[in-house]
Amino acid sequence: QVQLVESGGGLVQAGGSLRLSCEASGSMFRFNAMGWYRQGPGNRRELVASITSGGATSYADSVTGRFTISRDNTKNTVYLQMSSLKPEDTAVYACNLVPAVINYWGQGTQVTVSS
Repeated sequence: QVQLVESGGGLVQAGGSLRLSCEASGSMFRFNAMGWYRQGPGNRRELVASITSGGATSYADSVTGRFTISRDNTKNTVYLQMSSLKPEDTAVYACNLVPAVINYWGQGTQVTVSS
């Protein structure tokens, strides 16, 4: 069973930065594509960034150029560096495999961007 624990969220002003972390349990982490998802108020959950086991990355259009996903397989951790944050980035951010596995969702971490 994989457990995913997110951290690093908080309240930030527009234009600011945050770095999210997601630590995964289990030895299979390094073999899986991982992604950061978010769900804002009244919105469906969306995949904003993903990274393959080999390190190839992909981003949603809304965050391209502002967010950077990375991973450290020695620490079983995936990161999301967020810059130039906008109020519309306000959401609960969670990590999961790509595609997501329903049983692996953690609590997520709240990111709130004030204008």
